Amino acid sequence: MQPLKIEIKNWFSSKRRIINMLIGLSAVVLYEIARATYRPYIYSQSINDFHIADTIGNSLGTVATIFVFTSLLGRDLAQDYFMIRTVTISVVVYELAHPLLGKSIDLWDLVATIITGVFCELIHRTIHVQAQETQ
Repeated sequence: MQPLKIEIKNWFSSKRRIINMLIGLSAVVLYEIARATYRPYIYSQSINDFHIADTIGNSLGTVATIFVFTSLLGRDLAQDYFMIRTVTISVVVYELAHPLLGKSIDLWDLVATIITGVFCELIHRTIHVQAQETQ
């Protein structure tokens, strides 16, 4: 029980992990708001938003997954970057496995996932630049 308490204490004292968790949870909140307001509005008005409404769930879901996983499982920056790439590849594989679930492969979701994965790594590197300089 004592090692668990130490691990929890270390997690809460890690600024990097707290920031990653806040980004991930913010992406979940944004997704829920967009799903309830943005997507129905775009569809009802027949606005061409370049497939953002179609892929917003996948994009924000990928952001949430990446940052929550890096917060919970990433022990250092190298492991964070490995986690970002692994989650991105996993979501792409999940999208490619859609035919096994009786769904079609959505090319726009694949593109959005790859772009989001690259964007997440760039954001992570930008936010945690000070930690990179000390390693």
